[in-house]
Order: sequence, then structure tokens, then C-alpha cells
Amino acid sequence: MDDIESLERDLAALAAEAQDALASAADREDAIQIKNRYLGRNGQVAALMRVLRDLPNEARPRAGQASNACKRAIEATFSSLMERIAADELARRIEAERLDISLPARRPHTLEPNPLRAVEQDLIDIFAAAGFEVASGPEVERDFYNFEALNFPPDHPARDMQDTFVLEGEDLLMRTHTSPVQIRTMLAYEPPIRVISPGRVYRVDEDPTHSPVFHQVEGLLIDEGVTFADLKGTLRYFIDACFGLQARARFRPSYFPFTEPSAEVDIGCIFCDGDGCSVCSHTGWLEIMGCGMVDPNVLEHVGIDPDRFSGFAFGMGVERIAMLRHRVPDIRLMFGNDLRFLRQFS
Repeated sequence: MDDIESLERDLAALAAEAQDALASAADREDAIQIKNRYLGRNGQVAALMRVLRDLPNEARPRAGQASNACKRAIEATFSSLMERIAADELARRIEAERLDISLPARRPHTLEPNPLRAVEQDLIDIFAAAGFEVASGPEVERDFYNFEALNFPPDHPARDMQDTFVLEGEDLLMRTHTSPVQIRTMLAYEPPIRVISPGRVYRVDEDPTHSPVFHQVEGLLIDEGVTFADLKGTLRYFIDACFGLQARARFRPSYFPFTEPSAEVDIGCIFCDGDGCSVCSHTGWLEIMGCGMVDPNVLEHVGIDPDRFSGFAFGMGVERIAMLRHRVPDIRLMFGNDLRFLRQFS
């Protein structure tokens, strides 16, 4: 009987000692170490309870109750302490994060607009007002859509006009223009067709006026009785909307495998007002796009009767238009993400 009473006194004293130690804990880590010192697997309560095997069987339930009472007391003190520590930490964090609502608000940071995106959207809006819908297609394209269906046979020298990123192992490449979208559209829909196809294109090229990745907006109109006059009227509308009613324009004969006849469109140099400067090579003109009547061979490739339908196509580089509109000297500035450059377009 003396042994069990002595064990009860020792457990009560141990509980009081642990409670006093916890009361003086400096922080959360200190409290956890104190708890483990008393209640851990090798803690002081467990060491004291090793005498349990020496007690008679009838005394062991009483010893177990005393041990549990000691543990509960320590656990209760520890829980109360952790709640107080958490409350103190929250109070300190609230104080540290306190906002002075009397101060002026900070101006939120917003992304600077990229001139390419703004110009591309302007071009889409201009042609949408003329009844053109937006069509899109994959940037990794098959040779058939990018070249063959556009009147570029495998051995055609015109393929050398576009330095192409070819993907190994399959008949795949990075599209060199958005014209494949026009082929896919003509294969999917019956005329009349009136679409524009904005998007990224890829060519092996890089200098102050060219980039290996750039953007185009191409247009296609297929219907009965479409003539070159319709093409000129559409592009004159575009030039007026994009560059202003005062902009001079001219059409020069050119060559593209997928249009016949073909032309390139120039506008009066906006840098020298047509007087001649280094930008326009002293000609007074700047090229902005290519265009032409869709070649009958292209219509046959997509199953459209060229005797019944005709159409026109045009294409322009978004970077080229943006450089002209904003007088940007180097195309690489469009892709540099230099905030000093981008903030000029805010």
C-alpha cells in the first residue's frame, strides 16, 4: 500500500513540476520540448511508471488511474498554453499587417499593352465591320495545307521564297503563313466564304525588320462574280480605316503561287510624306501587304468549281503594320517585354 501511495505522490508532484515548466515556456518550440520531456516515450512519467511491474496486481488499476490523471493535467496545461501562444501570434501578425486606411491607396500594377496585340485587334475589328469572320487553325501544319493545296508542288521553286522550319520524322512543319487556315475553311464550308485568319507564323529569319516568329492577318473571300475591283475596294476601305483617309495607296503587279493575278500594296511613306527618305529607300512608298485573285488551281484543290466561283485573298504582317503606325525602328522591340518600350503604348 505504501508503494502505490508513494507512486501517486510522485505522479502528482511530477504533474505540478511539468505545469510550472510549461508556465515559463518561452515559445511554441520550448513548450513542445517540455511536454515531450514529461510525456514522451522516454519521458519522466514513463520512467516513473516502470515500477508498475513490481506492484501487486490489485494495486495496478490504482496506479494506472494516477498515471492517467498526471498525463491529463499536463496535457490540459499544454493545450491551454498552445491556445494562448496561437492567440499571441495572431495578435502580433494582425498588428504587423495593420493597414492605415487614412493613407492614399496604392495604384494597382497592370500589364502594359503590347502594340502587336492592340494592332491585331484593330485589324480584326476593321474587317469584322466589313463582314469578315475570324477563322483559326493549327500552328504545326501538314505540307498539304501549307504548300501543296496552295499551288506549291513539291519541286516548285517558289518554296524557296519561304525558309521553313520542318519537323523531323513526319510530314509536319511550322506554318509559314496563315493561308493553311483558308484551305481548311474552304474544305469545311461551301461558298460564299468571307474570313480572316490572324495568328503566329514561323520562318527562318531574324534581323531588325524580320523575326523567326511573327504574326499575320490574312483574308479570303469566295463567291460568285468576285473581281479584282472588289479586292481593290476592300483594301482601300482597310487603308482608310487603318491609316486615315488621306493615305495614298497603289497596287503593283507581283507574283504569289496561290493568286493570279497578284499584287503588292504600297502606301505613301508616313515618315517623309512621300518625299523620299531612308526608310522608304527614297521611293516615297512603303509596302504593307500582298494580295490577288485566288488561283483556279487552289479552288480545284479544295473542291470548289472555279468556273462558277472566284475570290480574292490578301495577307499582311501585324508587326509591319504596328511598326508603321507607331514608327518603331526595330521589330525585335515588339518581343522584348521591355517595360520602357511597352509603357509608351499605355
